[in-house]
Amino acid sequence: MAVQQNKKSRSRKGMRRSHDRVAKPAVIYCSCGEPTTPHSVCPNCGAYRGRQVIARPESA
Repeated sequence: MAVQQNKKSRSRKGMRRSHDRVAKPAVIYCSCGEPTTPHSVCPNCGAYRGRQVIARPESA
């Protein structure tokens, strides 16, 4: 088993771990106002980049 030669300081340990955080998911808001992920069709209204891609039945 490998044994470290010298103790790693808190600063150096923190610098190494700086990229280990959980990334926040990217969120954009559709023209209908619903949050959705970028580069995907809105699950609420079926629009993508201002065009209607998926026909949704109008529920009244």
